[in-house]
Amino acid sequence: MIIQINSDKSLTWEQRSADFFTTQIADALERYESNITRIEVHLKDENSKKEGISDISCMLEARLEGLKPIAVTNHDETVDKAVTGAIDKIKSSIEKIVDKRQKH
Repeated sequence: MIIQINSDKSLTWEQRSADFFTTQIADALERYESNITRIEVHLKDENSKKEGISDISCMLEARLEGLKPIAVTNHDETVDKAVTGAIDKIKSSIEKIVDKRQKH
């Protein structure tokens, strides 16, 4: 499973953060690793330099083997919270899809 993280220029963070998020995503989706070919993470600050509530956006796109990509978006106050919320959403979506496929 390949995990690629992209962010807009208004977010400043370090490689250490990218490594942390990559590990967090891989751990959360480990059960479904054989079904996932790629995860793309898109982080952005909706308001750029302006202050705002829940203005950090994390969009996760999962490419599942043999299926169309699925995507979820989560908004929150911090990058950490936005990523964590998006991970919960994508995990739930993948669980439903994989469980449905296994029943057929």
